[in-house]
Amino acid sequence: MSHTVNDLDTAPRAGTPIERNRLPRWTPLAVAVGAIVVGVAVGAGAGLTSHVQWGLIALVVFVAGNYLVTRVTDGPRQAKDRVATSLVYACFILAIIPLYSLIETTIAKGVKVLGGTFLSHSMSGVLGTEPGGGVYHAIIGTLEQVGIATVIAVPIGLFTAIYLVEYGKGGLAKAITFFVDVMTGIPSIVAGLFILSFWILILGFGFSGFAGSLALTILMMPIVVRSTEEMLKLVPNELREASYALGVPKWRTIVSIVLPTSIGGIITGVVLAIARIAGETAPVLLLVFGSQVINNDPFNGPQSSLPFYIYEQYNLGNSASYDRAWGAALVLIILVMILNLIARGIARWKAPKTSGR
Repeated sequence: MSHTVNDLDTAPRAGTPIERNRLPRWTPLAVAVGAIVVGVAVGAGAGLTSHVQWGLIALVVFVAGNYLVTRVTDGPRQAKDRVATSLVYACFILAIIPLYSLIETTIAKGVKVLGGTFLSHSMSGVLGTEPGGGVYHAIIGTLEQVGIATVIAVPIGLFTAIYLVEYGKGGLAKAITFFVDVMTGIPSIVAGLFILSFWILILGFGFSGFAGSLALTILMMPIVVRSTEEMLKLVPNELREASYALGVPKWRTIVSIVLPTSIGGIITGVVLAIARIAGETAPVLLLVFGSQVINNDPFNGPQSSLPFYIYEQYNLGNSASYDRAWGAALVLIILVMILNLIARGIARWKAPKTSGR
């Protein structure tokens, strides 16, 4: 063998296909702009009235254009890579379109009634066919019902997840995991029927916001358990072992090391669980019974909530009730968004500081 070390050097040389004709970074953006122009032109020329159809045409042109441009300049290997990246972008846009359409429609129709009067008045004394009235009583009901469910479900779910990750072994842990998985798939109407039969029919308690909170707790608990469990599993075992090596007991390690490390993910999971139950209608229909007036006591008497209010107003079937239903839907979205922002702020505040900050 007469080859030298220099001959075996595989570093690319100037002028090789690897370095020649590389596309600039702004190429995908230029292709995207061109695809939008082509999509609009083809859609308008073909008489397509839906902008969604125009967008789908633009996405197809975007993927095909990226492939052709990259194949001509960089070869088939880079072209396949660019197609895969383009498909990821296209799927992201397809996922965003329904969300954007939902938010845009809700805002456009909800702002018609959204205002100080709508937020500070109930439907007491207001005919369903006439304009006016408000959503204050439904906001109070939602905050109280979701708040009570959160107070009950979060500690139970948190301690259950800690047991499964830190202590659970053998048949008991497997049984708990199995039932948590089963509870995750329980329909909301089943949770409502269970509380209706047990809390109201068997124990004899009346319809109330607290009864609805119990059903929401059943729906919320498995989500908290699953999300918290996954976050605790992400904490490196080296942190636990280092704490044990210093003689710190296990419970103190969990409180001082494991939970602070995963607090951001845990809070995010709790917020997702709250968002999951905030829009539930079936348990509320069965258990809180609905009310047109303000009831600040969730433990006594019927109560309303935002999902129930939306359902109620939509069923009235007139223009004024439709506007109130869209306004309540917008309020519900705003409340969930505010809770999300608060949770992110708490997670950032409580997250362990690193040297890079």
